[in-house]
Amino acid sequence: MDTVVKSYAKINVVLNVLGKHDEKFHEIDMVMLPLELHDSLLISKIDDLKDNYVTFVDCSLNGGFEYNLASRALEQLTDKTNIKQHFRILINKCIPISAGLGGGSSNCAATLKGINKMCKLNLSNQELAEIGFKLGSDVPYFIYNKPARVRGAGEIVEPIEVKNDYYALIVKPKEGLSTKIVYENCDTFDLKKYDVDKVILALKTGDDEMLAKEIGNALEDVSISLLPEIKKIKEEMKGLGLKIVLMSGSGSSVFALSTDKKAIKNAYKHFLKQYAHEQYDIELTKVIK
Repeated sequence: MDTVVKSYAKINVVLNVLGKHDEKFHEIDMVMLPLELHDSLLISKIDDLKDNYVTFVDCSLNGGFEYNLASRALEQLTDKTNIKQHFRILINKCIPISAGLGGGSSNCAATLKGINKMCKLNLSNQELAEIGFKLGSDVPYFIYNKPARVRGAGEIVEPIEVKNDYYALIVKPKEGLSTKIVYENCDTFDLKKYDVDKVILALKTGDDEMLAKEIGNALEDVSISLLPEIKKIKEEMKGLGLKIVLMSGSGSSVFALSTDKKAIKNAYKHFLKQYAHEQYDIELTKVIK
């Protein structure tokens, strides 16, 4: 019996780095919004296999079983529940990698949720989030996959309200950025701080002028120092009249939000015409509320 699980992308509309949480993680305070853009996981029970297997379609990923978060999620769940069954997972990748969109963490969460449902393990979201947190700081967020404020090292997930229906344009340079390297470099920067409460209020009330003014990403200067093209994309988006523009996560993708579908579509067509898919990954999607 097979099951298909959608694995959604995310963007950060505000991100503060508050310091080192421990040797592994930084303490953060941020707001994440899920996107309709997603990978798809086909999970199959395989009776005659002696191990679990994870494979990818349309993705030039390096590294074997032990380095993939979906594979590690299977290991963690097997250890916790003593599942004797083995699985094959085929991941159809649509979320750009090394983009700050959370693709790997989302795949991990989707694996945990998919196996939990398929095997009727009856683990709660909180239990799945606790397992996921051992694998990555963004994984607990993707277990819930709702607009949320995320704090601590990623383990504190608090749902928030979003009034407006937002279309989203995602533009990512072909060159990605390693989250690990960006966070290692951020300790040498004087990081900016942003008002998370004002961003949450703007989203709740639908005040896009406030949202455009208050959004910010403390990692942006760090990532731009490593990949200046991020700044170029931001400026080009703003030059097209888009106001809510920001780098997501540790980069390298930049997003624009708007309630104006025509404006977002025109910007999407502009980037396709200028750069096609050779220089940038370009995606048009929506925020999930």
